[in-house]
Amino acid sequence: MKTIHLTIPELPYAAEEAMNRLRVNVKFSGKEIKTILIASSVPNEGKSHVSVYLWKMLAEAGFKTVLVDCDLRKSVMKRELGFECDGEYQGLDYYLSGLAEYDDVIHNTNVENGDIVPITNLLQNPSSLLEDARFGELFQMLEDNYDYVIVDSPPLVSVSDGVLIAQYCDGAILIVRSGETPRSLIRQSMNQLERTQCHLLGTVLNGVATGNRAYGKYYGHYYKYYSEYYGKTGRD
Repeated sequence: MKTIHLTIPELPYAAEEAMNRLRVNVKFSGKEIKTILIASSVPNEGKSHVSVYLWKMLAEAGFKTVLVDCDLRKSVMKRELGFECDGEYQGLDYYLSGLAEYDDVIHNTNVENGDIVPITNLLQNPSSLLEDARFGELFQMLEDNYDYVIVDSPPLVSVSDGVLIAQYCDGAILIVRSGETPRSLIRQSMNQLERTQCHLLGTVLNGVATGNRAYGKYYGHYYKYYSEYYGKTGRD
């Protein structure tokens, strides 16, 4: 098992507190909620950032946690986290293609209690690989070996991959960018999750201004149940 060193910037105080509230809410979602999909309707809503910091905070709280990068078409983690590894490493794409086994794609990180399943090479059309039984077997092994499995999903509306992944997850957190994500797309994402029987745990309302002061990329209340947000948004 190789070790991948990640460069994860510290969050501003308000953002860190908001993420910590999200972590606590996840903890109290129930012991049966172990594999959590972090999803968005469309790109650029902040799902990968939320995935990374939720994974990091759960691991730092003492939970054995693995981060699975499933955005096989357009993953940004390697670029944004500056992966450093002594030698080459294999990721989810290798496993799905049958070129690596479970133990080959699980990697330690510099975050205590935090492991990662990265992506080595992007794939143009991974849908058929995600439909293979091998993908479900991976999730079963991860659930058997970790307290939490945090899954960074592709956008639900843009491609079908997210729906294929959601069927293996116990619950989902939907990332919504305040004032930008159309209500129709949020509804469509909810319907897709419902079809897979992946329970919507709540939403992260990203980009909420708090008074006249901004706090970096993350603002205000992170964790809201969708019914609260849906009733307040005025965009179609």
